Amino acid sequence: MRMLVTGGAGFIGSNLVRIILEAGHAVTVLDDLASGFRENLDAFPSVRFVVGDVRDPEAVAGAVAGAEVVFHLAASVGNKRSIENPVCDSEINVIGTLRVLEAARRAGVRKVVYSSSAGIFGELVTLPIREDHPVEPDSPYGASKLAGEKLCLAYGRLYGFEAVALRYFNVYGVNQRFDAYGNVIPIFARQMLRGEPVTVFGDGEQTRDFVNVKDVAKANLAAALARGVSGAFNIGSGTRVTINRLVALMARAAAAAPAVEYGPPRPGDVRDSLADISAAGAAFGFRPAVGLEDGLAEYMAWSRKEIT
Repeated sequence: MRMLVTGGAGFIGSNLVRIILEAGHAVTVLDDLASGFRENLDAFPSVRFVVGDVRDPEAVAGAVAGAEVVFHLAASVGNKRSIENPVCDSEINVIGTLRVLEAARRAGVRKVVYSSSAGIFGELVTLPIREDHPVEPDSPYGASKLAGEKLCLAYGRLYGFEAVALRYFNVYGVNQRFDAYGNVIPIFARQMLRGEPVTVFGDGEQTRDFVNVKDVAKANLAAALARGVSGAFNIGSGTRVTINRLVALMARAAAAAPAVEYGPPRPGDVRDSLADISAAGAAFGFRPAVGLEDGLAEYMAWSRKEIT
């Protein structure tokens, strides 16, 4: 089966490409390399690579041609980035998603698996978070990912293909490089490995559900292969940890003793997060397998090579 991964040279996308190939499927990647890296795909010479932007209808149509499944991961990611550049955020996450959906519709794609985000929920009313939790995003990013999710599900109903939206919680793991706008784990890793103080926004007692990228990649493929499955599903670890505890675990994995500096909370950040992942388990057998300590040990070892 041929599968397209938009954003396939990026962090999550390249991990997904690996497991798709290991499962025996053919892969096309569409990536403009704005945040992706060619070297993430160097180990996969069989991949058909299309350099292009998801906002470009010709590039998207060329990449979608022949695909039975489309994994749409290409996105502008992060609350802070979206607050600073809200128009760019929506151009990529909304218009880009429409370009992918239009191409998928015309090509007769069987299934679209869309990478959504827990950022759609905003400040939380109840924990753990189920799929029917109110959605009140606190940033343009959360709003644009919610729009993309709704567009995918609407297109699936209108045009007769299956559509799944996977709402990622805090994803981390190999190939996740430092980005000042990005996830806290690579930011902390860079600070620790450079001997710099670790900066924590807020009191550090806020909690997050961190899920390893290997589990996220497996969730994508399982959702794609599950016949008759559409809808929105949470993808997390089903556990949570405080940011202070995260710092301690990362310091242990890095054999470091960083100073910790605290700053004011950041706009758009929620206080607590914890996914209810039972729906994904029931629909397509999602069961996270990588524990946080093991995942952090692997990630810190990879980061040490990347940074040094």
